[in-house]
Amino acid sequence: MISQLVGWCPTLGSVLTALSLLGILSLSLSLFPSPAEWELTDMVVWVTGASSGIGEELVYQLSKLGVSLVLSARRVQELERVKRRCLENNNLKDKDILVLPLDLTDRSSHEAATKMVLQEFGKIDILVNNAGRSQRSLFVETSLDVFKELIELNYLGTLSLTMCVLPHMIERKQGKIVTVNSLLGIISAPLSSGYCASKHALRGFFNCLRTELATYPGIVVSNICPGPVQSNIVKNALSEEVTKSVGIDVAQSHKMATSRCVRLMLISMANDLKEVWIADHPFLLITYLWQYMPTWAWWLTNILGKKRIENFKKGLDADASYFKTWKTKHD
Repeated sequence: MISQLVGWCPTLGSVLTALSLLGILSLSLSLFPSPAEWELTDMVVWVTGASSGIGEELVYQLSKLGVSLVLSARRVQELERVKRRCLENNNLKDKDILVLPLDLTDRSSHEAATKMVLQEFGKIDILVNNAGRSQRSLFVETSLDVFKELIELNYLGTLSLTMCVLPHMIERKQGKIVTVNSLLGIISAPLSSGYCASKHALRGFFNCLRTELATYPGIVVSNICPGPVQSNIVKNALSEEVTKSVGIDVAQSHKMATSRCVRLMLISMANDLKEVWIADHPFLLITYLWQYMPTWAWWLTNILGKKRIENFKKGLDADASYFKTWKTKHD
């Protein structure tokens, strides 16, 4: 439903109508359980970046649906913590959750990791490419190594793991490849040039892959594009050097709750949607402007971008101060 609303909006009037419908849809999804999510029951789901943020919350919500889980990230202790919480709060057993440490930048390890999952569960129904890292720095102040790291992790690492899993899905003629992209894979914003580049690349790649797999209608390729979500993604974002992260807690009140974002993701996954934009306004509105009125969007981005850079240089969250007013008025 969401992807259809995104696709039929050639005029400003219909864009605003779609935004209103999306608001109603989002409200109804938050108030009433969707039976569609239960279609994921008994599937084997491999989630990368499962130790924090969207990945961690996704694992918790999936565990309530009775799926078998593969949890991957670099931090083994955090993965074990997530597994314990899944076992404490749900009916899953220890054998239903595999902790599989994985570094996406170590592409030579991806084939062996895939074989381990298949040996453990015999199949992979859903691959959720969620692992990645953001950026907060100006291009002219940033080392080239930062851009290399973002491409290696966000783009090439994701492609490599997908390349290992896809032959299994082709053999079975079914499966879901779900990639957690970003609204910054559709639009662009200052301070995130390397991150935007990696996310635009991901969107382009998976849109091409979907077409290449048209002869396998049972294999679904989905791009999930969240806006700002409450997590530590900014705190852990790369700064001007590859060895340096932002490292400070930033305001979260203007961002969407992680649980709400993941709930909408699950519904999207169950309904095999090809692309979904998940965000509160004004982030969603700005994305529509980029899609349908790019000249206006570039003008508005120049205005907001100056403020974004000022906020960052003052040690503030890049978006909090000028979007806080919107949230206060519309909450």
